Amino acid sequence: MSKCIACGGELPEQGLMTLDNMPASAQNIPDREEVKEDRGIMLKLCQCPDCGLVQFDCEPVDYYRDVIRAGGFSTTMVRLRRNQYRHLIETYHLEGKKFLEAGCGRGEFLSVLKEFPVEAHGIEHRKDLVETAVESGLDVKEGFTETEDTVLPGAPYDVFLSFNFLEHQPEPGVMLRCIRNNLTDGGMGLITVPSLEYILQYDGYYELIRDHIAYYTFETLRNLLESCGFEVLEEEMVNRDTLSVIVRKTEGGASGDEMPEEEDGTPGAGAVRGAGKPSRCPAPEKVDVSGLIASRRYIDEEVNRLVDRLHGEGKALAIWGASHQGFTLAATTRLGDKVSYIIDSAPFKQGRFAPTSHLPIVAPAHFAEEPVDAILIVAPGYTEEIAGIIREKFGNSVEILALKTDHLETL
Repeated sequence: MSKCIACGGELPEQGLMTLDNMPASAQNIPDREEVKEDRGIMLKLCQCPDCGLVQFDCEPVDYYRDVIRAGGFSTTMVRLRRNQYRHLIETYHLEGKKFLEAGCGRGEFLSVLKEFPVEAHGIEHRKDLVETAVESGLDVKEGFTETEDTVLPGAPYDVFLSFNFLEHQPEPGVMLRCIRNNLTDGGMGLITVPSLEYILQYDGYYELIRDHIAYYTFETLRNLLESCGFEVLEEEMVNRDTLSVIVRKTEGGASGDEMPEEEDGTPGAGAVRGAGKPSRCPAPEKVDVSGLIASRRYIDEEVNRLVDRLHGEGKALAIWGASHQGFTLAATTRLGDKVSYIIDSAPFKQGRFAPTSHLPIVAPAHFAEEPVDAILIVAPGYTEEIAGIIREKFGNSVEILALKTDHLETL
């Protein structure tokens, strides 16, 4: 019997749903030789009956300790991080404090933090990413939250940051307790993870990928954080599809502090949803995934209509976005057989092939060599930014479509 990665409870034999022909990973993108051996896999999505956490019943990807970001320098993400940093620092008076980004990749978000009056430090497991960050002038050390008593380089810290990293972890409690043990008394944190609420609300089955072994809601994330010695001060949905929480370490006498207040005495922005109060229930409500199952059929039908129409008109189609959403969509629909290529701006993805569908991944400049008549954007959160690039670089004659929640939409 498999165990829950958060609380250790036994996962049920019967999963919520099973997905077949799924990409084996979102980051181990096969090259020309590796693609010959690449095959889709079957994934079983389960829910822990004890703590309610939704998770895949499988081994994690072998690079779960590494942070590999493709969209870190996009204007959308830079703007979001800048706003988050400003709110965190100004609201909680963290000027001059020592910050740690746990899992900082090449330092994409750490470089934005350097704009603020704080000490910016990072740790990253993958050596070449550390070297790249250091070459960029950032203070990044090689390290990972391997065990609860691991001493992180440069500890202790006053504030930690973790951006879309926790959902990859097969032992999220170990990571959080390790970070807690490397914080000063009353230390704070900012954490983001993809939102299961968003996936369920818009029936986005294509958001599911093996890399994300866990799928958090505000409740299950809060329960995990509280069990690991953190008080949740603020909860917010950002960029439409991401949970963002601000926490404070409770151990060391800091848990009883009052929330920051506005001038009228009301709690500060985002200080809602029972901050710091345990919300664990003995019998979590079972997650309804019927919409995800129906959405997979419906999107498949829309894709069929799209490719049939373009084929009938003698037009070629490309995808923009070598993301996990794009990989899943191409692998589980006819897109894998009908699309010319996938465009992506990340150099480390170019020249490789999408897992399972084996579509070639190319740079935007490839359009000049092999023009297409229509481009389907599969990059939630970046759609408008990419559409602007297409119009500017490729002209107005290219038909632009986008995956919008549970349907395809012409822009």
